[in-house]
Amino acid sequence: MRFKLFFTHLSSSTMPTLILFNKPYGVLSQFRSDDNNNFATLSDYFSDKSLRVAGRLDATSEGLLLLTADGQVNKALTHPPKANAGKKQGKTYWIQVEGDASDAQLQQLQTGVALKDGITLPAEVVQLSEAQIAEHIWQAPDKIAKRKVTTWLAITIFEGKNRQVRRMAAHVGLPCLRLIRMASSGFSLGNLEVGESKQIPLSPTDLKRLGVQPLSTATTTPQSKHPTSRRKQP
Repeated sequence: MRFKLFFTHLSSSTMPTLILFNKPYGVLSQFRSDDNNNFATLSDYFSDKSLRVAGRLDATSEGLLLLTADGQVNKALTHPPKANAGKKQGKTYWIQVEGDASDAQLQQLQTGVALKDGITLPAEVVQLSEAQIAEHIWQAPDKIAKRKVTTWLAITIFEGKNRQVRRMAAHVGLPCLRLIRMASSGFSLGNLEVGESKQIPLSPTDLKRLGVQPLSTATTTPQSKHPTSRRKQP
């Protein structure tokens, strides 16, 4: 059985909102289906086709996906204003890689690696403990490759090259088995379960941080009738 999330449309005099979605493995970051595969789409989770994805994830990646119906917010999230260049928010991923990561490999990821489309900017990289993974990460999908020796890393990047984190890991000899986005642009996955979503109002502070001019007429933000929703896994 599938459950869709229904959100009320807000008038132009209210503050914009953002939807945080814990995208499951095997779901496309788009509403239209793809004839080349059998992946699920956002239409299986959301009924409002005015929503736009701010920062896609591959179908085989998991975690935080941001959606909004506000054009200014979407643009600020995907193409931060030049005035905010020095304050650009990072994107944090927890990745499971094949093998035992060495200090030298971690240093390479931190300082930048040379990809085909340029050298990556310095990144924040730390190795995660088994306790951290047990507390925050859900069971891996069946289709995720299993290896005897793996390492979990938390990596925060401040740019958005195509499939950047996977390519960075592969470049230093650490093939990525699993990738989960935990945070993006100051918003985190929190305790959202797989397939669960929640709608949050963006405060004037949020909008200022993103480089969006808040509406001066906004005074209160109405709550969605259904602030959270979860689709049962088949």
